[in-house]
Amino acid sequence: MYATDEYGRPFIILREQAKKTRAHGIEAIKSHILAARTVSNIIRTSLGPRGLDKILISSDGDITVTNDGATILSQMEVEHQIAKLLVQLSKSQDDEIGDGTTGVVVLAGALLEQSEELLDKGIHPIRIADGFDRACGVAVAELDRISDRVNYSKDDTENLVKTAITTLGSKIVSKEVRQFAQIAVEAVLTVADLKRRDVPFDLIKVEGKVGGSLADTKLIKGVLVDKDFSHPQMPSAVRDARLAILTCPFEPPRPKTKHKLDITSVEEFKKLRDYEKDKFADMIKRVKDTGANLVICQWGFDDEANHLLMQNDLPAVRWVGGPEIELIAIATQGRIVPRFEDLTSEKLGKAGIVREVTFGTTRDKMLVIEDCANSRAVTIFVRGSNKMIVDEAKRALHDAICAVRNLVVDNRVVYGGGAADISSSIAVSKAADEIPSIEQYAMRAFASALDAIPLALAENSGLSPIDTLTEVKSKQINEGNPCLGIDCSGKGEHDMKKQFVYDPLISKRQQYLLATQLVRAVLKIDDVIVAGEADD
Repeated sequence: MYATDEYGRPFIILREQAKKTRAHGIEAIKSHILAARTVSNIIRTSLGPRGLDKILISSDGDITVTNDGATILSQMEVEHQIAKLLVQLSKSQDDEIGDGTTGVVVLAGALLEQSEELLDKGIHPIRIADGFDRACGVAVAELDRISDRVNYSKDDTENLVKTAITTLGSKIVSKEVRQFAQIAVEAVLTVADLKRRDVPFDLIKVEGKVGGSLADTKLIKGVLVDKDFSHPQMPSAVRDARLAILTCPFEPPRPKTKHKLDITSVEEFKKLRDYEKDKFADMIKRVKDTGANLVICQWGFDDEANHLLMQNDLPAVRWVGGPEIELIAIATQGRIVPRFEDLTSEKLGKAGIVREVTFGTTRDKMLVIEDCANSRAVTIFVRGSNKMIVDEAKRALHDAICAVRNLVVDNRVVYGGGAADISSSIAVSKAADEIPSIEQYAMRAFASALDAIPLALAENSGLSPIDTLTEVKSKQINEGNPCLGIDCSGKGEHDMKKQFVYDPLISKRQQYLLATQLVRAVLKIDDVIVAGEADD
């Protein structure tokens, strides 16, 4: 059966239908772009050293104040499916690189904004995506060309410190920025294997405690545990500690059945008491026989066991969590023992000193394990006036540690303040002029999107965005200097090399690649179909 109009021409209807179908697909892509741009615009104001913070209120009323892109997006309630892709984009950058989570989302939002204009011109989404891919290749090649290698060693860490300072410049810790940068660098270099260019993050622990100021934050060469000795009369310090690390409780074994024990006389009760006492004595003897002088126990123990431990001069720490007990085992090179029968002297951990530290008017106590057998384990102890500041300082340290780690893996840097983005934008624009196909429009759009990062930096610093960008861009072209960027600090110096504003190359490169991949994925989605249950 043919569908025809009054003139008997069926092809006209088919052509109109095709136009409607295509129009529907373009409108769907535009709605996706709008959702993603909305998310991108929310965190655009948090970019750079003068970026603003956001207050996030959880469902149970907890408040988080941060300008970290990954944290903001992970705690936002995002309903739209495409907007969720931006959240995952930020998480990918955070997992892989650890820094640049705001910049990657701002760049993706700018690329989607440019895509919308190209769609209005009638360019097919796939041609736009292909053009963006081609432009991304040019931009990444330009980053490689303008990158510099920074030299460092365990004795000369100044370049690493400057990179950490760049990362921390936009964080809440900016008042103590140099101290935090040096802590991050020292922590990474302590645990790093420079020959293999490897940084095992599991050896770096970040602990926080409310009280004191950010300036009281310090690096501890060892492990810090938020516990104290189980009995107040136990010594507050153990030197030349040999640690028995146990995951079995200090109590008599219980039958794993549902039987019950009826005690009907004093003699039976005394027998039970003697049995328990003998078991406790046997446990303590097994520990003492190995030469251990300190017990770290994952589980608790009752007052009787605690008293016997104290009487036998065997200090103990109880209720030590799983991750902490693993870190103690790694640091002291001890073995975690699940049964007293398996405990031997070879499985003991070793540390120079284990001591309690007290601080504040509340006399809070924590346990410090120093001079460990594995000297590479470190703990950063963060102090702050309230929980919000401590949490944000932890996030800032994570970003700084990741930035330094990236330089250990690949010691090439590009210059911040949008300098690398402007240089890449100029390179992509030049490359677009040499391409005869329709993809040149997408490449120019990519170049315009790269300008979004320096524009946002200028805007967040209180400068005139377009005037500042135009001035810096013309200087870069005329002088051929790829180090010129946005002067966010107001020092009157646009040369980011002189300001020591460094970005790890792999961080910036990953931003370009991930943002381009996401935009390509969004441009290829022309409909969202919700899967429903099939009717019976």
